[in-house]
Amino acid sequence: MAFDTLYGGFKSLVATLFMPFPLLLGLLTLGFILLAIGRRRLGRGVVVVAFSCLLLASWRPVADAVLAPLEDRHPPLLDPSGLEGVAAVVVLGGGWWPDARWPISAQLSESSAVRLFEGVRVLRFFPDALLVVSGASRSGDLAPVALGYAEAARALGVSPERILVLDTPVDTAGEAYAMRDALGAEPRLVLVTSASHMPRAVRHFRAVGLDPIPAPTHHRAARASGARLRDWIPSADELRKTETAWYEFLGFLALGFEHEPSGRP
Repeated sequence: MAFDTLYGGFKSLVATLFMPFPLLLGLLTLGFILLAIGRRRLGRGVVVVAFSCLLLASWRPVADAVLAPLEDRHPPLLDPSGLEGVAAVVVLGGGWWPDARWPISAQLSESSAVRLFEGVRVLRFFPDALLVVSGASRSGDLAPVALGYAEAARALGVSPERILVLDTPVDTAGEAYAMRDALGAEPRLVLVTSASHMPRAVRHFRAVGLDPIPAPTHHRAARASGARLRDWIPSADELRKTETAWYEFLGFLALGFEHEPSGRP
């Protein structure tokens, strides 16, 4: 438990500091410091490089180019009716902001809401399957997202007895182990998560002996036609797409370590 807490904190720190925006902001700051101390040629070069990279990371063609290969790795599960023996539909955790003043639909983040919607859609094809919702919180004062998923699923008409809540895993590796511990390695699972996250999620589940059927959703790349001027102007939305892809690439680097015997039970 101590290792998981320490490692989880380290991952959060890396994810915060090594995203494109803070990295490039730091590089810009360094460039301005160099200019201020008289290293004008070097400072100008650093500023130009940092600003150019920030513009490119915020530009739709670049953002789509780095995100689309992740999202296209697994095709959507448009028609699950041909699948047999599905015991559970698994919805991986995401973001949420629990607040009793809001409806549950407003408490889930966009990605979490879309994931749950897809999970419920797929579940309707399998009347005997469980809906497994997972995800805890690294913050002690924030309730697990799995509880929010369960509340939203009940509001969408899923019977409470068909919902299995796994509210302790704080990351995808933990979700994979929790799923195996709860259901075993034999049941056939449909795995629902964001399309960009699906390649890494499938790797995690296979690393613990599970072989899930991918049902990716929340596709964000290639959603613009390019016919509007706004499609070609750098924006914060495009920067977030680039950061999503970068986050997944960092996650792939850590994936092997997260399944070392010393790292997990």
